[in-house]
Amino acid sequence: MSTTASRGIRAGRASVVRQVRRLSLAGVLVGLLGASMVSVTSPAAAAEVPLSQGRTAIASSAERGDLSAAAAVDGKAGTRWGSKFSDPQWLAVDLGRSTAIKKIVINWENAYATAFQIQTAADGDGPWKTVHSTTAGKGGVQTINLSATGRFVRLYATKRSSQYGVSLWEFQVFGTGSGTTNPTPTPTSTTKPTSTPKPTTTATPKPTPSATPTTTAPAGGWVPVNQAAWKKALDIYNKVAPQAVPAGIVRVPEFHTNCTVANEAKDDPIVLPGLVGASHLHTFFGPKVSANTTTEDLLKSATTCDALGDNSAYWAPTLLKNGKPVPMKNFRVYYGSRLKDPSEVVPFPPGLRVVQGDAKRQVATPKGASGQFWCAGSAETGRSADGNWPVCAKGGNLIYQLTFQDCWDGKHIDSPDHKSHMGPAKNGTCSGDYPVAVPNLSFMLGYDSLGGDDLALSSGMPSSIHGDFMNAWTPETLGALVKVCLNAKAKCGTTPGWGR
Repeated sequence: MSTTASRGIRAGRASVVRQVRRLSLAGVLVGLLGASMVSVTSPAAAAEVPLSQGRTAIASSAERGDLSAAAAVDGKAGTRWGSKFSDPQWLAVDLGRSTAIKKIVINWENAYATAFQIQTAADGDGPWKTVHSTTAGKGGVQTINLSATGRFVRLYATKRSSQYGVSLWEFQVFGTGSGTTNPTPTPTSTTKPTSTPKPTTTATPKPTPSATPTTTAPAGGWVPVNQAAWKKALDIYNKVAPQAVPAGIVRVPEFHTNCTVANEAKDDPIVLPGLVGASHLHTFFGPKVSANTTTEDLLKSATTCDALGDNSAYWAPTLLKNGKPVPMKNFRVYYGSRLKDPSEVVPFPPGLRVVQGDAKRQVATPKGASGQFWCAGSAETGRSADGNWPVCAKGGNLIYQLTFQDCWDGKHIDSPDHKSHMGPAKNGTCSGDYPVAVPNLSFMLGYDSLGGDDLALSSGMPSSIHGDFMNAWTPETLGALVKVCLNAKAKCGTTPGWGR
């Protein structure tokens, strides 16, 4: 087994994708030395805080959403990481900076690894260096004494002890800088940031952010909004003059953009940034997208969307029939408002990134279940053999509508799970943890298919449908669309008015 190449996985799948070119943890390790001894002992003293606690962690896979990599470094004895049921599997943690490493403590769950390695690397492309290796793992609490220096540490498990995956309660790295007082934990996908608590005030639909740009680095996946850019976007929006709504215009707060396919790739620059080929297959709309795409890239790119000023990227898992991509018939994104008062809506903050849906959700969706694919333009005449897909009469096509959250926390443009900075309205108003009303996105995914048998999403069952959005609207255009269309509760097309 090679230890000189970085490895990744398809999110939510069991097989490891080889040759990962870049790790999103931005971790690098240098000058590592070999392991000295291994013993099975009690865990490190509770007073000593691991370097790894609360740090960013990723893994080759997770059995389900609550068994994520973050659970192995959260300092909680009752949470754990559990992998898919296959070999090999890995867990990697970014220590945040290069530092001396003196020991690693692994608290295995019952499904431990009998063969595994502790590896380090100089950068995301490798080569990986093995600093400890065993083929006689016995589980329990295992302390591995090391003499090493680095930033990024990986547990690489090559043989499971059972038919289940690899599972552990905690993966703890100790060394220079390990403390005796619990620090404020870095937020994970299940932990909200304690250093920047969510707002608890009532709705503030017209926020007035600080003119001072954010200069602190993001912690654990929480990416703070650039306050200067946000203020500039709001200033542009506030200067837009409302327009009188002509008679006969449908009084629904709405505008839209239509896009054709830009490209298909096994990439995801939100969930797996920099990890080329590490995701399941996605269909991208707008500018062409890769694992390395940033908002700045989008703003400089050509787009397949027809709303002027929209260089945003939209994507979803690819629909497959017998393993081959199904062509798209159409793709439209509606921007609207579900609030009692749509005049509360303001534009998205620059650079906002959001994921809606769950790629790991694998449950049946028989007729009548929630989250249904359905037939547009014709009637449903039956179901697939597994009951999860409709069969459409001729003249119609398979379609899905994916609706996003429309309230924002006002502080972050991304979060560890890419969802926690967004939330639902309460009683028709954005308030509490999510006080800022933003446009409500709705993806309309139309496929050139009549449904039926042999269909699957690249992420799995129909229930795993999900969508990603990277905001790259020009502030002038988005501000005008929000002011003229949404705030006035008027149905527009692709422009801030009623000509289209």
